[in-house]
Amino acid sequence: MKKLILASASPRRRELLVQLDIPFEVIPSRYEEHAEGLPAREAVLRLAEGKAEEVFFRCPDCAVLGADTVVALDGTVLGKPHSEEDAVRTLRALSGRVHSVFTGVCLLSEGFRRVTAVESRVRFFPLSEELIERYVKSGLPMDKAGSYGIQDGYPLVEGYEGSYENIVGLPLEAVRALLKEGNIC
Repeated sequence: MKKLILASASPRRRELLVQLDIPFEVIPSRYEEHAEGLPAREAVLRLAEGKAEEVFFRCPDCAVLGADTVVALDGTVLGKPHSEEDAVRTLRALSGRVHSVFTGVCLLSEGFRRVTAVESRVRFFPLSEELIERYVKSGLPMDKAGSYGIQDGYPLVEGYEGSYENIVGLPLEAVRALLKEGNIC
Protein backbone atom coordinates (compact mmCIF):
# COMPACT_ATOMS: atom_id res chain seq x y z
CA MET A 1 0.00 0.00 0.00
CA LYS A 2 1.30 3.45 -0.91
CA LYS A 3 1.91 6.02 1.77
CA LEU A 4 -0.90 8.58 1.84
CA ILE A 5 0.03 12.25 2.11
CA LEU A 6 -2.39 15.02 2.99
CA ALA A 7 -1.26 18.10 1.05
CA SER A 8 -2.76 20.55 3.54
CA ALA A 9 -1.72 22.48 6.63
CA SER A 10 -5.35 22.65 7.80
CA PRO A 11 -5.76 21.19 11.29
CA ARG A 12 -9.45 20.60 10.52
CA ARG A 13 -8.64 18.44 7.47
CA ARG A 14 -6.08 16.49 9.48
CA GLU A 15 -8.63 15.86 12.28
CA LEU A 16 -11.23 14.72 9.76
CA LEU A 17 -8.89 12.41 7.84
CA VAL A 18 -7.88 10.70 11.11
CA GLN A 19 -11.52 9.52 11.35
CA LEU A 20 -10.95 7.23 8.33
CA ASP A 21 -8.40 5.27 10.39
CA ILE A 22 -5.86 5.24 7.56
CA PRO A 23 -2.22 6.11 8.24
CA PHE A 24 -1.13 9.34 6.55
CA GLU A 25 1.51 12.02 6.69
CA VAL A 26 0.99 15.77 6.34
CA ILE A 27 3.07 17.71 3.84
CA PRO A 28 1.55 21.15 3.25
CA SER A 29 1.38 22.23 -0.36
CA ARG A 30 3.31 25.29 -1.51
CA TYR A 31 0.96 25.75 -4.46
CA GLU A 32 0.24 29.41 -5.28
CA GLU A 33 -3.54 29.66 -5.13
CA HIS A 34 -4.99 31.47 -8.16
CA ALA A 35 -8.62 30.92 -9.12
CA GLU A 36 -9.98 34.46 -9.28
CA GLY A 37 -12.99 34.86 -11.53
CA LEU A 38 -13.83 31.16 -11.65
CA PRO A 39 -17.17 29.83 -10.42
CA ALA A 40 -16.87 28.22 -6.98
CA ARG A 41 -16.99 24.58 -8.17
CA GLU A 42 -14.34 25.17 -10.84
CA ALA A 43 -12.17 27.11 -8.38
CA VAL A 44 -12.06 24.33 -5.78
CA LEU A 45 -11.39 21.69 -8.44
CA ARG A 46 -8.44 23.69 -9.79
CA LEU A 47 -7.06 24.53 -6.34
CA ALA A 48 -7.36 20.97 -4.97
CA GLU A 49 -5.63 19.58 -8.05
CA GLY A 50 -2.90 22.22 -7.92
CA LYS A 51 -2.18 21.52 -4.26
CA ALA A 52 -2.03 17.76 -4.84
CA GLU A 53 0.18 18.13 -7.93
CA GLU A 54 2.71 20.31 -6.12
CA VAL A 55 3.20 17.74 -3.35
CA PHE A 56 3.03 14.77 -5.75
CA PHE A 57 5.90 16.33 -7.73
CA ARG A 58 8.00 16.15 -4.54
CA CYS A 59 6.69 12.69 -3.48
CA PRO A 60 5.98 10.70 -6.68
CA ASP A 61 6.02 7.31 -4.93
CA CYS A 62 3.12 8.29 -2.65
CA ALA A 63 -0.61 8.87 -2.95
CA VAL A 64 -1.38 12.55 -2.42
CA LEU A 65 -4.69 14.03 -1.30
CA GLY A 66 -5.28 17.73 -1.95
CA ALA A 67 -8.35 19.75 -0.97
CA ASP A 68 -9.70 23.28 -1.02
CA THR A 69 -12.89 24.80 0.37
CA VAL A 70 -14.74 27.99 -0.54
CA VAL A 71 -18.02 29.56 0.45
CA ALA A 72 -20.23 31.01 -2.30
CA LEU A 73 -23.05 33.51 -1.77
CA ASP A 74 -25.14 34.50 -4.78
CA GLY A 75 -22.38 33.29 -7.10
CA THR A 76 -19.63 35.26 -5.34
CA VAL A 77 -16.76 33.26 -3.86
CA LEU A 78 -15.95 34.19 -0.27
CA GLY A 79 -12.49 33.03 0.71
CA LYS A 80 -10.60 33.53 3.94
CA PRO A 81 -10.87 37.03 5.41
CA HIS A 82 -7.96 39.45 4.88
CA SER A 83 -8.73 41.40 8.07
CA GLU A 84 -11.18 41.57 10.95
CA GLU A 85 -13.17 44.17 9.00
CA ASP A 86 -13.38 41.76 6.06
CA ALA A 87 -14.63 38.99 8.39
CA VAL A 88 -17.31 41.32 9.80
CA ARG A 89 -18.47 42.26 6.26
CA THR A 90 -18.65 38.60 5.25
CA LEU A 91 -20.61 37.54 8.33
CA ARG A 92 -23.06 40.42 7.83
CA ALA A 93 -23.56 39.28 4.23
CA LEU A 94 -24.22 35.67 5.33
CA SER A 95 -26.57 36.66 8.17
CA GLY A 96 -30.05 35.19 7.71
CA ARG A 97 -29.14 33.80 4.27
CA VAL A 98 -28.44 30.49 2.56
CA HIS A 99 -25.06 29.91 0.93
CA SER A 100 -23.06 27.04 -0.56
CA VAL A 101 -19.87 25.45 0.69
CA PHE A 102 -17.80 23.73 -2.00
CA THR A 103 -14.83 21.47 -1.30
CA GLY A 104 -12.69 20.16 -4.12
CA VAL A 105 -10.76 16.95 -3.49
CA CYS A 106 -7.98 15.51 -5.65
CA LEU A 107 -6.23 12.17 -5.23
CA LEU A 108 -3.04 11.49 -7.19
CA SER A 109 -0.82 8.44 -7.30
CA GLU A 110 1.18 6.84 -10.08
CA GLY A 111 -1.28 6.16 -12.91
CA PHE A 112 -4.26 7.52 -10.95
CA ARG A 113 -5.81 11.00 -10.95
CA ARG A 114 -9.29 11.85 -9.71
CA VAL A 115 -10.75 15.24 -8.89
CA THR A 116 -14.23 15.84 -7.51
CA ALA A 117 -16.19 18.55 -5.75
CA VAL A 118 -18.89 18.35 -3.08
CA GLU A 119 -21.47 21.04 -2.36
CA SER A 120 -23.37 21.57 0.89
CA ARG A 121 -25.96 24.27 1.55
CA VAL A 122 -25.87 26.23 4.82
CA ARG A 123 -28.54 28.50 6.33
CA PHE A 124 -27.41 31.14 8.84
CA PHE A 125 -29.46 32.58 11.65
CA PRO A 126 -29.92 36.34 11.50
CA LEU A 127 -26.76 37.45 13.36
CA SER A 128 -26.62 40.34 15.82
CA GLU A 129 -23.80 42.87 15.56
CA GLU A 130 -22.76 41.83 19.09
CA LEU A 131 -22.43 38.17 18.08
CA ILE A 132 -20.50 39.04 14.92
CA GLU A 133 -18.09 41.27 16.86
CA ARG A 134 -17.58 38.70 19.64
CA TYR A 135 -16.97 35.91 17.12
CA VAL A 136 -14.51 37.95 15.06
CA LYS A 137 -12.64 39.09 18.19
CA SER A 138 -12.24 35.40 19.16
CA GLY A 139 -9.96 35.01 16.14
CA LEU A 140 -11.72 31.83 15.06
CA PRO A 141 -12.99 33.06 11.67
CA MET A 142 -9.65 34.41 10.49
CA ASP A 143 -8.33 31.26 8.77
CA LYS A 144 -11.61 29.95 7.40
CA ALA A 145 -13.37 30.31 4.05
CA GLY A 146 -16.46 32.44 4.47
CA SER A 147 -15.11 33.75 7.81
CA TYR A 148 -16.70 30.98 9.87
CA GLY A 149 -16.41 27.41 11.04
CA ILE A 150 -19.58 25.40 11.64
CA GLN A 151 -17.67 23.54 14.37
CA ASP A 152 -16.61 26.67 16.30
CA GLY A 153 -19.44 26.55 18.86
CA TYR A 154 -21.03 29.90 18.00
CA PRO A 155 -24.77 30.05 17.14
CA LEU A 156 -24.33 30.94 13.47
CA VAL A 157 -25.81 28.02 11.55
CA GLU A 158 -29.54 27.42 11.64
CA GLY A 159 -29.33 24.34 9.44
CA TYR A 160 -27.60 22.69 6.50
CA GLU A 161 -28.13 20.19 3.70
CA GLY A 162 -25.38 17.83 2.65
CA SER A 163 -22.16 16.76 4.28
CA TYR A 164 -21.22 18.29 7.64
CA GLU A 165 -17.60 17.23 7.08
CA ASN A 166 -17.64 19.06 3.75
CA ILE A 167 -18.64 22.26 5.55
CA VAL A 168 -15.74 21.75 7.97
CA GLY A 169 -13.37 21.25 5.02
CA LEU A 170 -13.05 17.60 3.92
CA PRO A 171 -16.01 15.52 2.66
CA LEU A 172 -15.12 12.14 4.12
CA GLU A 173 -17.57 10.13 2.05
CA ALA A 174 -16.04 11.46 -1.19
CA VAL A 175 -12.51 10.95 0.15
CA ARG A 176 -13.30 7.38 1.17
CA ALA A 177 -14.64 6.66 -2.32
CA LEU A 178 -11.53 8.12 -4.00
CA LEU A 179 -9.20 6.14 -1.73
CA LYS A 180 -11.10 2.94 -2.52
CA GLU A 181 -11.11 3.63 -6.26
CA GLY A 182 -7.38 4.36 -6.18
CA ASN A 183 -6.67 1.19 -4.14
CA ILE A 184 -5.13 3.30 -1.39
CA CYS A 185 -7.07 1.65 1.44
